[in-house]
Amino acid sequence: MMKRAVNQKPIIQKPEPANLEPKPVFDFADRPDIQTFQDAANTGRRQPMKGFDDDYVDIVDYIVRCTHKIWEEKAIGLIYTHYSHNAIVHSSNGIVYGREAVVRNTLQSEAMTPNLRAHADDVIWGGNETDGFYTSHRVFDTSTHSGFSDIGAPTGRKFQRWVIADCFIIENKIVEEWLAFDATAGLRQVGLDPLELAKKSRLELAPSTLGEVDRGSGQYAPEFHDVPASDHPQAFVAAVLHNLWNARLVNMVRAHYAPGIVSFVPGGQKLYGFGDLENFVITLMASFPDLALTIDHQCVVGSQARGYRVATRFTIRGTHEGFGPYGLPTGRRVFLIGMYHHEIRDGKIAREWLVFDEFALLKQLHARIGVSGGG
Repeated sequence: MMKRAVNQKPIIQKPEPANLEPKPVFDFADRPDIQTFQDAANTGRRQPMKGFDDDYVDIVDYIVRCTHKIWEEKAIGLIYTHYSHNAIVHSSNGIVYGREAVVRNTLQSEAMTPNLRAHADDVIWGGNETDGFYTSHRVFDTSTHSGFSDIGAPTGRKFQRWVIADCFIIENKIVEEWLAFDATAGLRQVGLDPLELAKKSRLELAPSTLGEVDRGSGQYAPEFHDVPASDHPQAFVAAVLHNLWNARLVNMVRAHYAPGIVSFVPGGQKLYGFGDLENFVITLMASFPDLALTIDHQCVVGSQARGYRVATRFTIRGTHEGFGPYGLPTGRRVFLIGMYHHEIRDGKIAREWLVFDEFALLKQLHARIGVSGGG
C-alpha cells in the first residue's frame, strides 16, 4: 500500500462550473430604469443575437439604447451601423428611403429640439435571430422647440407627445421602420394651429383615381368576428378592433374593455371610462363614414399571470364626408399608418395607446395640391 508523503496536501476536486441560465430578456412589466440598461451593457447575451454589437444583451436593450445613443447622446453617425443602406421608413407623410435620408431627417429634428428626451415606456417584440426581430417601441418625448424646422421659427416653448416606432431588425441593422407620433399635441403646445398650418402646406400628388374603401362587399353587411378568450391575446385584440372599427360594433367597448379603461389617443388626449372612448370612436367614424382599419402586424409579450401587452400596426383609409373636428367635409381620401398598444388584465383591455399622425391627416384634407414652388 502506497503511503502519502509527509505534508502532502490532499487533492481536492473542484466542482465543474454550473451552467448558469441567462437572465431573462428585459421586460417593461418590471419597469426597468434607463440606468439598468446601461449597467447591463457587455454582460453577455440574454438571448441569441447573431450579428449584433457585443454590448447589447437582448433585443429590448438594443432598441432602447441605440435610440438613446443616436438621439440623446448625439451619436447620429451610428445610423450607419444601425440602419441598412437601403432602409425604408414609412409614415403617414410617405416613405423615406435609404439611411442617408434617415441621417438628414435626424439632423433636422435634432436642430429643432436639441434637448429631446425620448423616454422609453414599453417595447413589445417578436421574432428571433434567424428570421429577424420586430420591435414596437413606445416613447414619450419631451423637448423644447428651440430650433428652425418646416413648421417655422423657434417658439422656445416646451412640448411632449407619444411616439411609437415599429422596426424590423436583422443583425444589428434596422431594415424597415414604421413611425407614428402625436404631432398635433406638440404643435398646439408650442402655440401653433395645426389646421392653419395644414392649409398653408402643399402636397405633391400626381392626379390619380381611387377605388372604394375595402370594408365590405357591395351591399352585404360587414363581417362580425367571434371574439376569442383573452388568453389568445393577438386574436382577441384583432377581433375587437375589427368589430369596433369595421363592423361599427361600438358595444365592443363595454364588452371587452375594463370599466376603468384609460385610453391615450391623438391630440394629447387621455380618455377615462367607456363614454369618452365610445365618443372618440363614433366621432372619427362620423367624419369618415366609410373608414376601414386593416391590421398589418401584431406581436405580444407577457403571460396570463402577469398580463399581456399587444402591439398592433394598422392602416386606416376613409373619405372625409362627415362633420367633425377636422373641418368641413372635403371629400378627400386619407391614408394613415397607426399603432395600438393594449394592456390586457383579467380578461379585459385595461389600458390602450392609439397613435397616429393627425397633422398628416389634416394636410391630406386641407393642403393645396400641386408641385412645390408652383403658384
